Amino acid sequence: MMSFNRDETIAQLTSGNEVFDFAIIGGGATGLGAAVDAAARGHRVALIEQADFSKGTSSRSTKLVHGGVRYLR
Repeated sequence: MMSFNRDETIAQLTSGNEVFDFAIIGGGATGLGAAVDAAARGHRVALIEQADFSKGTSSRSTKLVHGGVRYLR
């Protein structure tokens, strides 16, 4: 599954056809890091974020993505 459309993603997730090894709640710096690490190790990962990209804590203070994300490359 790779969709950037919120409605399509929700439909795919609720269809019951997807199987994941990990469900990571929160797409901040820590959640994103855990998701990238698990995916790099070959696991199927569902990253669940409350809002659209960069709408949470990372964007509240500076309106920028958390600086720690640059180390995930």
